[in-house]
Amino acid sequence: MATAQYHSAAVADGGHNKDYDSSTNGNHLTTNMSHEEHATARAAARFGYGPLAHVNTASGGERLPAFGGEFQPGTYAPVKERKFANPAPLGLCAFALTTFVLSLINLGTRGVVHPNIVVALAFGYGGLVQLLAGMWEMAVGNTFGATALSSYGGFWLAFAIVLTPGGFQIVASVEKDGGEPAFLDSFGFFLFGWFIFTTILLLLTLRSTVAFFLLFFTLDLAFLMLGIGYLYRNAKGKPNPPLIRAGGAFGMLAAFLAWYNALAGIADDSNSFFIVPVAHFPWSAAGMAKKTKQATA
Repeated sequence: MATAQYHSAAVADGGHNKDYDSSTNGNHLTTNMSHEEHATARAAARFGYGPLAHVNTASGGERLPAFGGEFQPGTYAPVKERKFANPAPLGLCAFALTTFVLSLINLGTRGVVHPNIVVALAFGYGGLVQLLAGMWEMAVGNTFGATALSSYGGFWLAFAIVLTPGGFQIVASVEKDGGEPAFLDSFGFFLFGWFIFTTILLLLTLRSTVAFFLLFFTLDLAFLMLGIGYLYRNAKGKPNPPLIRAGGAFGMLAAFLAWYNALAGIADDSNSFFIVPVAHFPWSAAGMAKKTKQATA
């Protein structure tokens, strides 16, 4: 649940260092440290880096379960008294809105077929804002969130650069050398690269939550359908319409799932009358803990 993400911490904050020194892993790290070095290491550990960052994780409930609202697919040690807000909902919303608009165009909604309007969103929201959210994920120690949000921010920036009308002349330069098929093939390669990357991230969500897994599953299928659609064209040499529409449909699902995970990360008992369910997999750490609790009750 969203509220639980802000409770227990991975690194103790006390007047002395017994939490670090009591750990087997921590003894060899702290033995030769001066008082100033130890204080610096403890401060760095609160933000998820430094030699003591992952030492104190064995006692009473410090590691929290996987959660889409924190964009963290595995059990993790949250930053104690972090000075940053949770950047995941911002990145998820930037991804969701840009994907939503492009997917409507891929579906041919109201006869719109040219993605020019998405260029502005891809530069400003899906690109820049999502990239910044990814960098803040780096600051709070979330490697998965930093990798995913920064990468998809880069995807939208690259998408906008390619399709900027009259701007970077990428389409014109490719078509000048090989005609329209050369550009369509090149864009298909581009989409297949993102399909491979998304598959890697998808594998890392298998022990998380249903909502988190479905976000990457539908996005993976969207990239797959669009990539195939650009490479295997119709009789007129255009991107395959049924496959492009299928990509748009999966993209729409991914957009709404991203918004759902963002809501789960924002809603807590300070601003909402309800907590958004995220459905932990039975084989996840949270699911196994629930089974154990029920068995011993």
